Amino acid sequence: MTDSEFLELADMLYQKIEDNIEVSGADIDYDQNGSLLTLEFDNRTKLIINRQQPLHQVWLATLENGHHYDYKDGLWIDDRSGDELLSFLSVAITKQSGEKVIFN
Repeated sequence: MTDSEFLELADMLYQKIEDNIEVSGADIDYDQNGSLLTLEFDNRTKLIINRQQPLHQVWLATLENGHHYDYKDGLWIDDRSGDELLSFLSVAITKQSGEKVIFN
C-alpha cells in the first residue's frame, strides 16, 4: 500500500465514523485535527483515533488500552486481537459513554 492509498483509506474511515455519529443522534462531540480524530463524551472522557502513516496503521486509544489496526481485505483489523475497528469502536463508545452508535 502506498502512503496516498493509506491516507485515502484513513480519510474514508474518519468520514464514516463522523457520518455514523451524526446519523445516530448520539451526544458525542468529535473533532479532527490533522491525523487525530477525537471523540469526546458528556462524562468528559475521550476516544482518540490516530493515523500512523509511517506504519500504515490506525491506532485507537481507549481508557483501558491502545489498539493498532492494519487494513486487511477491506477491513481495519487489530494486529493483536483480530477485532475489526468499527465493531470494536461501537462497543467502546457504548462502554465509555452509554451512547449507542452502529457503524454500517
